[in-house]
Amino acid sequence: MKKYFGQEDPIGRQIEVKELAKAPEPVKNPVFEIVGVVADAKNQGIRDPILPEVFVPYTIGGGFDATILVRTPQDPLLMLNTVQRQVWAVDRNVAITQTGRLQDLLKTWEYEVPRFSFILLATFAGLGLVLVAIGVYSVVAYTVSRQTHEIGIRMALGASRVDVLRLVLRMGLWLIGSGVLVGSLASFGLTRFIASQLWNVSPHDPITLCSVVAVVVIAGFSACYFPARRATRVDPMVALRYE
Repeated sequence: MKKYFGQEDPIGRQIEVKELAKAPEPVKNPVFEIVGVVADAKNQGIRDPILPEVFVPYTIGGGFDATILVRTPQDPLLMLNTVQRQVWAVDRNVAITQTGRLQDLLKTWEYEVPRFSFILLATFAGLGLVLVAIGVYSVVAYTVSRQTHEIGIRMALGASRVDVLRLVLRMGLWLIGSGVLVGSLASFGLTRFIASQLWNVSPHDPITLCSVVAVVVIAGFSACYFPARRATRVDPMVALRYE
């Protein structure tokens, strides 16, 4: 309302609804007096921006689809017959369709596609996280196996198990850090492709990005820990004979 009247009081002002003049049953003089103002509400879906909307008497707009919302203290489906009788008491020619709970209608018409997209993306993201953990574990485990002789020499010269653990973890975390850096830079260039699947959140939301990085780091650290722990159990005498 501020878009059209600014700071002025709209009550008592008149507006012309030109769409009613183009309706199947056109209104000859679609000029109405404003008698009230309601707060903004989603009227084009949960993801689309709010569009201007006016409420006109049923006798004027009865040729269009209409929606009735009824708040009930019990299961609304039990009140369906009562509501139908009350509607037909006003106009017997009204056809009542698409009845049900509000949450069920929203689930069918608004949340179904976003939910499918979320499940699909979450599945691939989960598989990607598993592949990251397996890849880090495999690389670190392979590198540790190739450095068994070196680890034995270090331990024979006085390196403690903590030093070996720190050595292996540093190598794995360097690998994880490089992947996180490259992945973060790539995400900034690729998030525009999923921007249409998001609403009320930025594709570059810092909390989301930090959470994802934290999950990847934790998963990678866990994958590094087990090869590092195995490296600390290397017997120096056996490692020195290892080829």
